[in-house]
Amino acid sequence: MARRPIEIECVEVWRHISDYIDDAVDPELRNILLNHFKGCAHCTAVLDGSRNVVRLMGDGKAFDLPAQTSKRLYLKLDEYLGARQNGSKN
Repeated sequence: MARRPIEIECVEVWRHISDYIDDAVDPELRNILLNHFKGCAHCTAVLDGSRNVVRLMGDGKAFDLPAQTSKRLYLKLDEYLGARQNGSKN
C-alpha cells in the first residue's frame, strides 16, 4: 500500500488540532489534516492525547495544576516548539 505524501508539516498540524477537534476548519484543511494523520503516527498520538484532554476537562472533574507546574509545562512546550521550528529534534 503506497503512502501518500505529507502535505503539511507536523508543527502546522499541531497549530490546528484544537480547531480540528472542534470541527472548526474548512473542508480543504480538514482533508489535508486527515491525510496527515493517516501517515503520521506521532501527530495521531498528539490528536488522541488532545481529545483525551478535552474529554477530561469537559467531565466536570477537572483540577487545577499548581502554578509552578503549569509554568514549567508552558516553558517546556515553548522550548520544544522553538527547537522544532529551527530544525532540531529534542
